[in-house]
Amino acid sequence: MSLSFYMDVHVHSGITNGLRIRGVDVLTAQEDQADMMLDPQLLDRATALNRVLFSQDEDFLKEASKRQQGSEHFAGVVYCAQLALTVGQIVRDLEIIAKAGDLEYMADKVEFLPL
Repeated sequence: MSLSFYMDVHVHSGITNGLRIRGVDVLTAQEDQADMMLDPQLLDRATALNRVLFSQDEDFLKEASKRQQGSEHFAGVVYCAQLALTVGQIVRDLEIIAKAGDLEYMADKVEFLPL
């Protein structure tokens, strides 16, 4: 079974489109009308939808760490630093995670790109 992603507000549309072309289920915060939510609310929303959140915003690392320390469940976060990879490289790595991973494995974890 493959993972579904929830894209943070500032994720480049090329990443979202590239994943969709490859058959990965992706929902953006904008499409979900959640683009004005604060980071904790956005992570809660992704979790409620059983989607792993992808972000390039370091604030999500802090939020995930806080939840891990407090044993507070979240569906998982995949993080890639700004300018660390090209759009194509991010798409490739996210596709691997989506098709090889599962929600149980990603629960309460942070995965860093590049793989």
